[in-house]
Amino acid sequence: MHESGRSAPRTVVVVPARGGSQGVPLKNLRRVGGRSLLARAVTTSLAAPSVDLVVVSTDHAQIAEEARLSGARVVHRPADLAGDTATSESAVLHALDALAADGIVPEVTVLVQATSPFIDPAALERAVRRVLDGHDDAVLAAAPTHAFTWRDDAGRAVAVGHDASHRPRRQDREPLYRETGDFYVMRTAGLREAGHRFFGRTALEIVAEEAAVEIDSLLDLAVAQALAAHVDAAGTLDVDAVVTDFDGVHTDDHALVDGSGREFVRVHRGDGLGVGHLRDAGIPLLILSKERDAAVGARAHKLGVEVQQGVDDKASALRVWLRQNRLDPRRVAYVGNDINDLPAMELVGWPVAVADARPEVLAAARVVLASSGGHGAVREVADRVLRARGSRS
Repeated sequence: MHESGRSAPRTVVVVPARGGSQGVPLKNLRRVGGRSLLARAVTTSLAAPSVDLVVVSTDHAQIAEEARLSGARVVHRPADLAGDTATSESAVLHALDALAADGIVPEVTVLVQATSPFIDPAALERAVRRVLDGHDDAVLAAAPTHAFTWRDDAGRAVAVGHDASHRPRRQDREPLYRETGDFYVMRTAGLREAGHRFFGRTALEIVAEEAAVEIDSLLDLAVAQALAAHVDAAGTLDVDAVVTDFDGVHTDDHALVDGSGREFVRVHRGDGLGVGHLRDAGIPLLILSKERDAAVGARAHKLGVEVQQGVDDKASALRVWLRQNRLDPRRVAYVGNDINDLPAMELVGWPVAVADARPEVLAAARVVLASSGGHGAVREVADRVLRARGSRS
């Protein structure tokens, strides 16, 4: 139960998200899997049933707005707590003081870092319950590692955590655990007394090694973007409208040209059935195409779908269409395949890439389809949208 359902939250998540970042400017607003790192942190935290309230501590107006849109409460962090040397604990304690001024004193405080994009809500919930139920005072996320680690001692290699004379197989070796930075769950009173996140009975919540990514650099960001389609569970598309490119989505991005210069494209019959199901469900559809081709208009007419052709600035056209149809961009899917789709994909809450999309598009997508353009991609989108509708009914 969240803030609206309980006057005295037992568990509060604090997400520190300052505007300054040396390695990646405005890092917390960078997108992974089609959503900002901040939005991922907030929505993941709210998905844990024992979390009652999520607070974002920030000094930046754009981050504050993103936090509110994602469902978090905002605490404005003063400049002296927003510099490079400020600790996460200082931000958390400042947020707790701000909440206490409003009469909110949680039993459990959770530090969630937006730079960890693949937090598992189930793991977070288990960690929170361990502190709420009195088993532990503090719990941190950690991933197993079987790496052989060493340190340099005045130019000499010294084994750490293993016997260098004995090299057991991975499966025969007890793992060590790496702090992932995903989350830190703490009894609030203990945090205030200790002034840091490790105190009392401190325990580990083991998370998947392959999802334990922490973003500190542009390379880390690129790795996370590449992993998102494999790590995120995206079986459904919970949207109110669907917008698609044409070439490379409804087609396989190839064309046949006859001797007179006429072009012919190939489409998928299953896509037509999927569009019909969406239309029957009352879900608005729009085709946005850069090309002005008779085939595009003819296909849209047959499908009964609104179409705009010859669109060079898809983002501007999409903004107008969303406004005219009074649609929340966060509840809209845009399906693309090439780099000219990227500005439009950034406008919506559900950017979708066909399986054979350009790498830049795959990295920007919240959902990567199993189907390629012209091979049932639109039908797959329709099935996912209708599946989400069915799960909500």
